[in-house]
Amino acid sequence: MRFPYPIGPHAVPLFLAPMAGVSESPFRRLCREHGADVVVTEFLSAEGIRRENEATIAKLRFSESEHPIGVQIFGADPAAMGEAAAFVTDVFQPDFVDINFGCPVKKVVRRNGGSGCLRDLDLVQKVIRAVASATSLPVTVKVRSGWNEEMRDPVAIGLRCQDAGARALALHARTRTQMYSGSARWDEIAAMADALEIPVIGNGDIKTPHDALRLHEQTGCAGVMVGRGSFGQPWMFNQARALFSGLPMPPAPSVETRFAIAIQHARMAQSYEADVRGAAIEFRKHLGWYVKGLPNSADLRRQLHAVNSFDEVEDIFGSYLQSGIHLGDPGPSPTETLEVAAA
Repeated sequence: MRFPYPIGPHAVPLFLAPMAGVSESPFRRLCREHGADVVVTEFLSAEGIRRENEATIAKLRFSESEHPIGVQIFGADPAAMGEAAAFVTDVFQPDFVDINFGCPVKKVVRRNGGSGCLRDLDLVQKVIRAVASATSLPVTVKVRSGWNEEMRDPVAIGLRCQDAGARALALHARTRTQMYSGSARWDEIAAMADALEIPVIGNGDIKTPHDALRLHEQTGCAGVMVGRGSFGQPWMFNQARALFSGLPMPPAPSVETRFAIAIQHARMAQSYEADVRGAAIEFRKHLGWYVKGLPNSADLRRQLHAVNSFDEVEDIFGSYLQSGIHLGDPGPSPTETLEVAAA
């Protein structure tokens, strides 16, 4: 089965999942640099798009280097979803339009959006048909295994989506009521991949590059979607690609290189956002992920979670490297530290 949009040279593409407040353009570009084959925007409200809400439209921006890219929209009004899809197609021209039927967040579900739609599969089909009729682009969907355990039937959900016109489907193999607790049931991804004629992308509990390969081997899914496992380690895509290619997995980057990647990411965010101070504050969460697991990381996170500018980040990283805490020695000279921080 073929994907309805470009996926690059690899038989099993690796996707960066759409994640609110995380998979913004700077992080998408960084993950593409580090081996992600396909990226998807954070999910955006159809109502915000059709009304041309300034904040919503700003999040639709993407660069040429991000292709292939999908724009993900959510909502429970078929007409509004169709209008949003038409606007996105005409103005931004992504490679595909993705519909979010998976978000478990209460404020989205309260309006019957995201995984709230899974309580009414007739509505799911109406939304897909409305979007498909409004755009010339391929329409794809992201779903969960059901609303709750009583309504858990991912194969039935997948078949209904396929019948309505979905051209590919990503399954996070948890129910909405599970949120992110428990374990994703990869056997459900396997069952869906076996039952559907369209490509099925597996998602859920991909914490390491080895998990990505294992998910594909156990389920036969057409692609693997990495979500929270990419936080603070965009290089995991290249590591996973090596495993898929039968090559030794590259080691995780050194602390110096990790900090250089984090600073690169920070500078990309600084250039992308109009409010530089706000961007630095919002970026604090990424900094916490980049230093997770390092020696004395609790103190390092405390400092990074108080920054108000990107220059402060370089100073903190430089001081940490100079201290030698990560090496158990007195550390590099101040000159070496500045060279690493500026890389």
